[in-house]
Amino acid sequence: MGLLTIGAFARVSRLSAKALRRYDEMGLLRPVRVDPFTGYRYYDEAQSERARLVAWLRRIGMPLARIGEVCDLAESDASAAAREIRAHWARVEAETSARRDLADFLVNQLSGKDTDIMSQLTTPLAIRYAARSDRGLVRDSNQDVAYAGSRLLAVADGFGADGGRAGSAAVDALKPLETEAAKALGDAAPPRVGDLLNALEDAVRRADAAVHGLGDSGTTLTAMLWTGSRLALVHIGDTRAYLLREGTFFQITHDHTVVQSMIDEGTLDAEEAASHPQRAILLRALDGSEGPARPDLRLHEAKRGDRYLLCSDGLFAAVPHAGIRRTVETAPDPDAAVATLIALAHDAGAPDNVACVVADVVPA
Repeated sequence: MGLLTIGAFARVSRLSAKALRRYDEMGLLRPVRVDPFTGYRYYDEAQSERARLVAWLRRIGMPLARIGEVCDLAESDASAAAREIRAHWARVEAETSARRDLADFLVNQLSGKDTDIMSQLTTPLAIRYAARSDRGLVRDSNQDVAYAGSRLLAVADGFGADGGRAGSAAVDALKPLETEAAKALGDAAPPRVGDLLNALEDAVRRADAAVHGLGDSGTTLTAMLWTGSRLALVHIGDTRAYLLREGTFFQITHDHTVVQSMIDEGTLDAEEAASHPQRAILLRALDGSEGPARPDLRLHEAKRGDRYLLCSDGLFAAVPHAGIRRTVETAPDPDAAVATLIALAHDAGAPDNVACVVADVVPA
């Protein structure tokens, strides 16, 4: 059998020798023979078609594991391989749409277009809310916490032997902010942004201190404090907050996880992250460890008609994004939205605890 050296095969396939070595390391295109003494790779010219297909699929951002499957499928059933590529591209377009929605939101918020001052003054706003935590169908206990009040929305996902107490302690540390926010709204001057975020940061420090005495336990936390026209957000870990605004639905928190850091660095994509063995490893949490907690803190201008979803990974890791979005868009009220989301998690096997809070911004 006449074989081609890696250099000759690179010319035939119009790929670089570096790319071919990379495909070999990934297990996507193995050479027919490797010289045991020199390590030289040898290829069959017939492999050039697969080599080009691998390159094209990488160019459209397909995950490595899926590329191998599609290439194998293309050799036996080209129509099935085409369907897989079409399905992958549909997911890419959906993710791009979600990122575009978030980009539009950020542009409008930062340019001041999202704040109609006169409308806020003439139409006082309030929130209508619902919260529920569920053990799921597999776990023996429930370490998720969901809380909603007239000023505070919060979800926490505890972990460790005392995870349930850790989550509850974190949320309880934030509850005094409800009284403080109500008092501030009764004053002549509204609370200043800096004072509001400082109060949230102080509350997180209290939460971290409360968790400190619970051994190796800890919790994530995502919470929003209502001030009458704004929602102040505090977030640490991988619980999430989403916003539905004028038909667009997007995540407004950033996961503090190993896999999210890999996505940010470009070494992993969202589809690969969903099945990554380290997807549950946190980079930040409230666990009483050395050094202060480092939550994300920011302010969101509220608009009439907004709907917020706060949830634990027991929801978004089990239920596809499209199902969550459809429910948040179509549920007639927060109670119905929360009930349907929990039911969807159960339909998906509910392997983890689930916590959901849904809040609508409505005229007061």
